[in-house]
Amino acid sequence: MITSAEVQADTLVKKDGTVSIDAVVKGEKQTFTAEKMLVSVGRSANVENIGLENTDIVVEKGFIQVNDVYQTKESHMFAIGDCIPTLQLAHVAMHEGTIAANFIAGKHVEKLNYDLVPRCIYTSPEIASVGISEDIAKERGHSIKKGKFFFRGIGKALVFGESDGFIKICSDKESEDLLGVSMIGPHVTDMISEAALAQVLDATAFEIGETIHPHPTLSEAFAEAALAVDGNQIHG
Repeated sequence: MITSAEVQADTLVKKDGTVSIDAVVKGEKQTFTAEKMLVSVGRSANVENIGLENTDIVVEKGFIQVNDVYQTKESHMFAIGDCIPTLQLAHVAMHEGTIAANFIAGKHVEKLNYDLVPRCIYTSPEIASVGISEDIAKERGHSIKKGKFFFRGIGKALVFGESDGFIKICSDKESEDLLGVSMIGPHVTDMISEAALAQVLDATAFEIGETIHPHPTLSEAFAEAALAVDGNQIHG
């Protein structure tokens, strides 16, 4: 995964069924080529002309700065969602708001672990992930093992006529902890919730693989990918 890349839109070239574009990554120009390409630059926070200049609230790089309970420098004012430098997702904003409201009500709150937030892209095929990527896991010093299973081995995917895609699971070799799950394929934005729950409960790939998944369902691919972490997948 590459982030903080400066895409040079004027370098876009379409040729022979492919598209390529240049981007500056860490000061070096790189060319990216694919069959299809989606360039998304994200959104900016709407923090202009709302009176922040009359407060002690700190704004850095266009975002309101908050603490772990979303409290600003004005202790009686809180900020959540797209105006703070966190994941710009509706379900993230909802949980941030819940934490802030519980704190205001004097209840015990836990810091939100953004690694556990499921992320979904509603394209065709759908894309979903939770946890950390293989590259980030290596950067954090994890020794990893992984399993991958393709939807073409799942009967219901064939019935749907949507057999493209796969599920990949990344686990820590030593602790067996589930580090991350990535999915591309039919209805994966619905199925990613099982992976998110597995991470919250500290489930291992072995435990996911041992969980009986009904047949025929797309969720069987998740169980097969979990079994594949140790080379025990049944199909494919």
